[in-house]
Amino acid sequence: MSSNFSPEPAPADVAVVGAGIIGLSVAMHLVAQGRSVLLIDRKGIAQETSAQNAGALAFSDILPLASPRILRQAPRWLLDPLGPLSIRPGYALQMLPWLARFGLASRPSAYRASLQAQTQLMRLAAPAFHTMLARAKASHMIHQDGSLQVYESDAEFQSNLAGWQLRAEAGIAFEHVKGERLRALQPGLANSIVAGTFVPHWETVSDPFEVASALGRHVMQSGAAWRQAEVRSIALRRGGVELRFAQGSAVHAKQAVIATGAWSRHLAAQLGDAIPLETERGYNTTLPPGAFDLKRQIIFGAHGFVVTPLSTGIRVGGAVELGGLKLPPNFERSAHMLGKAARLLPGLRTEGGTQWMGYRPSLPDSLPVIGHATASRQVVYAFGHGHLGLTQSAATGHLVAQLLADQSPSIALEPFRPDRFRWQDAGLC
Repeated sequence: MSSNFSPEPAPADVAVVGAGIIGLSVAMHLVAQGRSVLLIDRKGIAQETSAQNAGALAFSDILPLASPRILRQAPRWLLDPLGPLSIRPGYALQMLPWLARFGLASRPSAYRASLQAQTQLMRLAAPAFHTMLARAKASHMIHQDGSLQVYESDAEFQSNLAGWQLRAEAGIAFEHVKGERLRALQPGLANSIVAGTFVPHWETVSDPFEVASALGRHVMQSGAAWRQAEVRSIALRRGGVELRFAQGSAVHAKQAVIATGAWSRHLAAQLGDAIPLETERGYNTTLPPGAFDLKRQIIFGAHGFVVTPLSTGIRVGGAVELGGLKLPPNFERSAHMLGKAARLLPGLRTEGGTQWMGYRPSLPDSLPVIGHATASRQVVYAFGHGHLGLTQSAATGHLVAQLLADQSPSIALEPFRPDRFRWQDAGLC
């Protein structure tokens, strides 16, 4: 896609660094305001994590990962190197500060605050996403089939009820199902699955790369400029911002947005913001179309993965490996998930799949960073959405456009402030 665009665009009002789903949404909201936009990415449109995620629009997924429940489960999960949560042995010491902050964010009072913030962002995210895709003439890429979370024992089902009660209090519709109703929602489930929870308004997209590509086309057709280059440094200059590229050239803009996902931390640090961004390395296998008669996305919560019907096939993926950006992939995790999926969906044909790993940008409190850089209101950060980047993309684009226009944001942004970790760090001392 990148070869179709001019490599030497003119300076812009706003430079958006990062052409994943978050950067694309920001750019789309800005061009809708009539702003002059320069979109920059080192690889191309949606060539990193946004290319092959699970495709869920998880607007009902309001429960933060940082929670008392996860703290209770984590020690057991960590004993299994191929389980739902793992930390590479060579990376564990480097993770300690992040894990300490995660522990602070999992305290009941902090968890409730994060839950409230996540709920507000999700309420904005759903209508914003539908509006965004309608503007890009891509509404047909949204599928409203609902989701089904399944349980292999009554004890597992009972352990999830508190979370469903919190969703009910937030106005989220769901239905607990067993027996014939469960089997009708998804034929072919293993006999070990005894119950489920159906979320009727859960949505998926036909394919996340198709969605991102549609947004990219719309942004370019609306007049945005494009540059494929790696931004190595950012500096404040009189009247704006200077972005310097790996090959030594530079470009100036009046304002800038940092939306480079898991790679955002070093640019924020150059502006004086030490943000504890880590990576949830997620794995998946995409099987050919027809590998299973999948009616909707199936969530295997106890195992930390989902199975999603896409236009490109059946995608089996999820789980969390904390291992940074430099360690090589461990595709045994993909194979292990696929084996579990075959046990839980006995008719699943597992041959012919394509393995993939992506870097989910994650912060200890499970909330993204959306806000001005400490050093200048001319720079806005938009990263750290974890596994909810696609879901929260349009809401983030909407909010960033408001911040750059010096408008009051649609929701309170205090919980998403870039400097909030300075307050959290006081609790580590």
